[in-house]
Amino acid sequence: MRISLTSLALCAFTFVIVAYADEQAGTKLKLGEPIPSVAVQNQDRATLNLAQEGKNGYMLVFFYPRALTRGCTAQACSLRDAYNELQGKGVKVFGVSSDPAEKQKEFIVANTLPFQLLADTEMKVIDAFGVPLLNNSMASRQAYLFRDGKLVWLDTKASTAKQAEDVLSALANLPTDK
Repeated sequence: MRISLTSLALCAFTFVIVAYADEQAGTKLKLGEPIPSVAVQNQDRATLNLAQEGKNGYMLVFFYPRALTRGCTAQACSLRDAYNELQGKGVKVFGVSSDPAEKQKEFIVANTLPFQLLADTEMKVIDAFGVPLLNNSMASRQAYLFRDGKLVWLDTKASTAKQAEDVLSALANLPTDK
């Protein structure tokens, strides 16, 4: 059986389109949409509502698979190292994974993280944001930036060591008018 080059190209093109559509379908939140109103405990077991926390100014919500792992540590430490610059731009930072509060607390202490980590053990935040799961139990690495309660930037393939650089670049390129 002979397959023409055109047929192969058409198959490859179709695969790329389907993969892109599948990736976009996995993202529940779209630019301009509000922060989901979902309450969850932080590393100290204090309950907070993301919609309330992010109604004014900038808020970054980043998702990571597991606390205290190499890639997740690189991602969180990238934001830690740029925290003063992010704060200077008025950005509140929240990390989210399905780890329990105790593990989130351990992650903060081990890496001197200056921001809150949310223990989404029931996956309420992960579901509300539409974050795809890895192994049916861990959030994939993603980042969402809100301004005054509305999504203004998202990264569905969030970086590890360059997470802060990506967020700062996004902030620099956002229109200044609201």
